[in-house]
Amino acid sequence: MASSPQPYTPPPPLTGGKLVLGTLCVSLAVFMNVLDSSIANVAIPTISGNLGVSIDEGTWVITSFAAANAISIPLTGWLTQRIGAVRLFVSSVLLFVLASWLCGLAPTLPILLAARVLQGLVAGPMVPLSQSLLLGAYPKSKASFALALWGMTAVVAPVAGPALGGWITDAYTWPWIFYINIPVGLLAAGMTMAIYKDRESPTRNLPIDTIGLLLLITWVAAFQIMLDKGKDLDWFSSPTIVTLGIIAAVAFAYFVIWELNNDHPVVDLRLFGRRNFFGGTVAISIGYGVFFGNLVLLPQWLQQYLGYRAIDSGLSTAPLGIFAVILMPLIGKFLPRVDARKVATASFVCFALVFWLRSRYTLEVDQWTVILPTLLQGIPTAMFFVPLTVLLLSGLPPERIPAAAGLSSFVRVFCGAIGTSVATTAWNNRTIVHHAQLTEHATPYSTALQQMFSNLTGNFGMSTEQATGLIERNLNAQAAMIGINDIFWLSAVIFIVIIPVIWIIKPAKGNAGAEAAAAAH
Repeated sequence: MASSPQPYTPPPPLTGGKLVLGTLCVSLAVFMNVLDSSIANVAIPTISGNLGVSIDEGTWVITSFAAANAISIPLTGWLTQRIGAVRLFVSSVLLFVLASWLCGLAPTLPILLAARVLQGLVAGPMVPLSQSLLLGAYPKSKASFALALWGMTAVVAPVAGPALGGWITDAYTWPWIFYINIPVGLLAAGMTMAIYKDRESPTRNLPIDTIGLLLLITWVAAFQIMLDKGKDLDWFSSPTIVTLGIIAAVAFAYFVIWELNNDHPVVDLRLFGRRNFFGGTVAISIGYGVFFGNLVLLPQWLQQYLGYRAIDSGLSTAPLGIFAVILMPLIGKFLPRVDARKVATASFVCFALVFWLRSRYTLEVDQWTVILPTLLQGIPTAMFFVPLTVLLLSGLPPERIPAAAGLSSFVRVFCGAIGTSVATTAWNNRTIVHHAQLTEHATPYSTALQQMFSNLTGNFGMSTEQATGLIERNLNAQAAMIGINDIFWLSAVIFIVIIPVIWIIKPAKGNAGAEAAAAAH
């Protein structure tokens, strides 16, 4: 039986140098955490080659982390009340450092995936707790600005990840993309404990919803494995995929029923009954899933079919952070004065424009044409996280904010994992379709094919086998290009289609959502 909470008076906001250092250490931990969700993206081909597995299998390095992370996030509230916010945050950072070290040492893919699962599990509480510690360190009147600082770190990290990962992979070896977490994590943990040790939250014993937790783990794990292995096993023609689908569906159904009828649910699903929370969570989660899925695909395409080095593909996606860094604090400052729904809508329209520009790529695309949409994408990225977070939290009583923040983070992170799996699967399928269509025209009766074949064998002195192989490689590259253009175009359509979801939300009054979050912490 849970003990009664003791009266608690929050400590005053930090000031001066302590506020600067307190913001820096929390931001370092968040940066390290979120960076690991994308730093491995450009290294997947290298990791796969070194470990002797296919690139499709290598993408498990990304999705295993995301799925484990999604499972652990809903436990943040319960763990915080049992352990304390500061102790839990510092412990998570130190365990994250340990898991990163194990990732770098992994000699095989299964061991690497096990280390990534551990890394994702211990990373779960870090992002919600970073918001909590940062909001508690600032005055309530600066709540939107604090959220903007947090959002800036959370946005820049996945953008910097491909560039940093590419440079490390090319200049050193792939394990160093994990080893760099060790000094950063130790520094962040030490600074956090020194500055926040006197700001510990109260603790109390609370019952844990064991059945709900087991059901959550079961359906999330089964669903994620089904998504990742589906394309390799030919989806529902495989008994394994059918079994995983049934397990996921049944466990999810029981999970929903159990959580809605439990006095102490591990996930408070009743929050979805509130219009603002439902609309805001759906919009931010679908948008993030599309955003993150494309963030994974682009570097892979650049490396596999355009011959980019890992560092070059990373640098081609890095400019996304320029406008995000410049505009995010301004959004936080002016958001209380404008309708957050209009800001979020403008963000989605700009995202659609960016993906439409990418859908026009060809194999002859130059690096500037690759960089321009990425540079422009920083504008909607700056207008994405903070307005939707304020909207989904607005109207909630302060005591429900922590649960709402944890649940929305869970859905968003899980949709990021789904977005990765769906994007890679869809690209693979569209590539196969377009390869078949192109091959239909590559017949012995095709004049263009005959001319190309004669040119390769006559003018370039290739053998019949060499000329055939080169033509096949060109067909593969063209099919992959058209396939990824399909994904970009569909991503643009999705962002336009989900705009009405934003407008089912009631407008937040002034600083309502941000102040509610600050009050709750």
